Amino acid sequence: MNKRQFLGAAAVAGTFPIAGQAAQPSGRGPTLLTVTGAIARGNRGPLDPALDQMMHKHQVTFTKAYGFDYADLQALPAQTIRPTLEYDGKPHTLRGPLLTDVLARAGAMLNDKTILVLRAVDGYNVELPLAQARARRFIVATHVDGNPMPLGGLGPLWAVYDADRVPDMAALPLAQRFTACPWALYHVDVKS
Repeated sequence: MNKRQFLGAAAVAGTFPIAGQAAQPSGRGPTLLTVTGAIARGNRGPLDPALDQMMHKHQVTFTKAYGFDYADLQALPAQTIRPTLEYDGKPHTLRGPLLTDVLARAGAMLNDKTILVLRAVDGYNVELPLAQARARRFIVATHVDGNPMPLGGLGPLWAVYDADRVPDMAALPLAQRFTACPWALYHVDVKS
């Protein structure tokens, strides 16, 4: 199966109740972001290789996870940033909770050596030191220019920071500023 077929199948599978069952806390909207690893709280059980197909194909494993639906993310305090994006060279307004607030809600056990593995639906992942996530004030963007970010664009979630406000990053060409920012974010693994 090629990447396009896989992503299409994953998107369609999420619309059927049985496909979303393992990753979805009871009575909630579909899970958009799953946090695993060194967390104190969980609201779902272990990975189910049959129903958590995308995570299974990306070799994600866990015994406990915290799943966030859209309402959970919207309930956290929102931050607004306005970076110049590499895709069109224009500033855009992005809004969403701080990544560290999302981790706190999941009860992440953080320390000076914590590494966050941020994973996108296409399998792209980056290892981001917690210190960098804090210093750059990474957000989990849910909105761009006042609109929810759609799947198939940069969303529905994007781990991103305002590169224009970080001097060492603002000095780089646009195409090099966002390599630590996976769009279509769906998983964060906390390694402490």
